[in-house]
Amino acid sequence: MGVIGGSAFHFLKGVYNFHNGHRLPGGLQAVRKNAPYVGGSFAVWGGLFSVFDCSLVFARQKEDPWNSILSGAATGGLLSLRQGARASLRSVTVGGVLLALIEGAGIALNRYLVAAPSMDMATIEDPGVLPASVTAVVAARLERTTLLH
Repeated sequence: MGVIGGSAFHFLKGVYNFHNGHRLPGGLQAVRKNAPYVGGSFAVWGGLFSVFDCSLVFARQKEDPWNSILSGAATGGLLSLRQGARASLRSVTVGGVLLALIEGAGIALNRYLVAAPSMDMATIEDPGVLPASVTAVVAARLERTTLLH
């Protein structure tokens, strides 16, 4: 993922920054120069995140969003430790907040998808199974499409 995303980003950046006539070679040069770095950084981040996540699952004996949030914070902090305590604390905060947002979005999407009525072919073929509100919406859409044609 890091190599593909980094390649796309640096290719577009190289194409944008080079002058006319050299945009394509400039984009390819930017990919060749930067994509391995981005891919390696992504791999290190992902490996450390997995180590922290699995360690927290083992230590806490729980599989919940807090493991991911704490793993993101720990990974960010460890990777920026060489820049000093202030940079490490900032990365702990950013990593924790970023993973909290990702986990929150996943939980919200999961709740939305579970609450949404499933529309498989059996329920569509048997209108008596559908709730009245869904039947009214389908009937209104059918009426609207027949009026348009």
